[in-house]
Order: sequence, then structure tokens, then C-alpha cells
Amino acid sequence: MRVKRYVVDSMPDALQKIRTDLGKDAVIINTKEIRSGGFLGMFSKKKIEVIAATDSAAGSGQPASGKSATATLAKPIAPAATSLVNSPAAATAYGMQRDREREAQPALSFPEVPDVLPPSPPPQAAAPAGVQPASASGRAKEDTLLEEIKQMKEMMQKLSSQRMPEAAQDPVFMELERRLLDQEIDSQMVQELLARVAEEAEAEDVPATEEFALQSLRAQLLTLLQPQGGKGIASDTRIAHFVGPTGVGKTTTIAKLAAEQVLKHRRKVGFITSDTYRIAAVEQLKTYATILNVPLEVVFSPLDLNKALENLKDCDLIFMDTAGRNFRNEMYVSELNALLQSEGKSETFLVLSLTTKYKDMKAITYNFSKFKLDKVLFTKKDETDSYGAVVNLIRDFGLQTSYIANGQSVPDDIEELNERQLIDWILEDNNHE
Repeated sequence: MRVKRYVVDSMPDALQKIRTDLGKDAVIINTKEIRSGGFLGMFSKKKIEVIAATDSAAGSGQPASGKSATATLAKPIAPAATSLVNSPAAATAYGMQRDREREAQPALSFPEVPDVLPPSPPPQAAAPAGVQPASASGRAKEDTLLEEIKQMKEMMQKLSSQRMPEAAQDPVFMELERRLLDQEIDSQMVQELLARVAEEAEAEDVPATEEFALQSLRAQLLTLLQPQGGKGIASDTRIAHFVGPTGVGKTTTIAKLAAEQVLKHRRKVGFITSDTYRIAAVEQLKTYATILNVPLEVVFSPLDLNKALENLKDCDLIFMDTAGRNFRNEMYVSELNALLQSEGKSETFLVLSLTTKYKDMKAITYNFSKFKLDKVLFTKKDETDSYGAVVNLIRDFGLQTSYIANGQSVPDDIEELNERQLIDWILEDNNHE
């Protein structure tokens, strides 16, 4: 009589092992759930302990496959200590086993029976019908899960490597990271930029010196900020709308650009203002209109807009000033959008102050981006030394840059945004030509 104990993950594994080791005439004496492994009783895995037996003569033969073996092993006994197979061979085997236990030491139930722990998944073999499909499906799911975990691990390693554990300790990278963060460029974007520098240095097999890093950063930022079209007011534009929050300098900006169009391009210009909320807002634009000798129309609602456009039909270009409101509120943006509906070619400039926190700038731009928005114009460059918000905004919204205003002098303190100069301001490298 041969008796053997198995510790396996599932009954199909046990059946295959018993058939391989003990042959087709083996019978299962007992099954029960146990836990193995872990640390201090924690993280242990659930296993199944199976006790099987066979006559020595039967076990010495080659293991058989086919329906006979399947029929013998198809129905294991329920997991209870006293469960037996209803057959004379099983009863005899279990009786002999009890006799051996009485003669052995009390602490050793099976002194000569080794534990059979489950190795790597066994090869395909015949198994009980109704059990094998479930086992194969379970293994397939486990393999898929393990593959996904492996991919996630590789992704995490890749992301971790991008954070440059070695380069992060490099004084050059630490200084550049400080510069970019001081310019309020998004921290994730800073990591991406510096990771690209490290990759280029490794690919070219050169040391990542400050000169090399600055050159790489300049090229990356220039690619990001590269304009997709003309920055200024197009020659065939009929109406130029200027929208934005309160206090960003829309009216002064309109006066600067109107003076440029009148004095430099010799275009006939007209003004329309809907800013009737702010005290003396109409008077301010009327003063500029008088200086430039251009007509001015005031509208109080979208219904007045057609009449104003009719009165200015002889103008080559019409500048429309809108009221500054809390455009973080989408309702105000929707109201303003009604004023932006006009016939003929038009452009809408979003006017933002560089002194505005990027969080607020992003919320304002997001609300306006749902409607017609062509270009972005930045003001108050002279009141800040942080320009990273421009990079963040272009990356997040893909807007076309136009002008940048750097003072209150009309018409001098405004110019088209120069990307190379902006990058020099960001990198604190004003010697670059």
C-alpha cells in the first residue's frame, strides 16, 4: 500500500499528480483546505491538502490515461476528516492507514510521506471533463492578470527612470529645475523637459553640461511655442473683438493697436464699446478716439450692435471693446458671446495679464475656449518677471500667440510676442542672440 500527501492549488492539479505518481487505480482518502506560506501568520495562501493511496502492485505499473482513470478520479471526497470513497479498496486503504498511525509516533501522521508543493504550471494532460475547462480558463485569466501587472511594473519603472534619479543630483539639472519652477512652469512639464535633455545627452553620448542643457531646453520650448499663423491683426479682418477679465488693460491695448493701424498701415479705424458697467470706461475710449480722430459707437445690448456696425460701414477695421466681467463664471461668457456674432471676417483676442495666477488664467481660458477664440494677447509684462504661464497656456490650449504689452505708453508699449526672447526670459539667459 502506498499513501501520499499532496499540497496543491486546485483539485485538477491534484488529480493529475495522483494519476502520474500512483496510477489509474489510486483513490482519494481525504481532502481539506489548509494555509501555507506567509509571514507571522499573515499573507498566507489557501491550498488544498489531498491524501491518496493505491496498492503497491497497481502503483508499480505505468499511469494510465483515458476514461478509466478519469472515472476513478473524477469525484474526490468532500473536505472532511472522516470522508471516504464508497469502495472496498478505499475502506481497506483507510483501515491500513489507521493501523500504521497507531504504531507510529503520535506527532507524525505520515512519517515517510513528503509534501508535494505545486511547481510551475503542469503540461497539458487528460483531466476530468467538467473540471479541465474551468482550470484552463482560470489559468488563462491568471496569465492575463500577471501580464498586465508586468506591463504596469515596466511602465512604473519607465516613469521612474524619467525622473532621472542620477541626473536629479546633478547641479546643472538642479539649477535648471529651479529656474523653470521659479518661472511657474508646470512641474510635470519641467520633469518632461529635463528628462528629454537627459535622453538627448545619452543618445549623443555627451556630458549634460549647462550649455548642452540650455540648448536642448531652448529647442524644446521653441517647438512648443512655434506660431501656427500670423500674430498680428490680419489685413482682411473687418472686426477685432477684445475680451477678457477686469483690469487686464483691454481699452489701453485697443488704443495702442488702433494707433498702429492708423499711423503705420493707414487704415480707417472705428471703435465700438459695450463696456457700460465700469465708471468712465466710455469716456476713456472716447478720449483715445478723439486723439486718433476715429468714430466711436456705444452699444448697451446685442440689439444695438447692428446699428453700430451700420454707422461704421465705411471703416476698414473696427475695434470692439467689451466689458470686463468675472469670466470664471461661464454665464457671463455666454452673455458676451452674443456680442461676438457679426458678419464679415472677425478675430477675437483674449486679453490676459501676466500677473494673473495661472490657475485663474486657465479657468478663464477654458470658459472662453468653448466659444470663438482666435488669439491670446498678454499684458503687464513690465509688472512681473515670471513668464511660465505663457508656456503652460500654449501647451494646455494650443492658442495662437499675438501681442505682448509691456507698459502704459500709447502707442509704443506693445509688440508682437517674440518666442526666442520669451524663452530667454524664462531661462534667465539674456545674452542669447
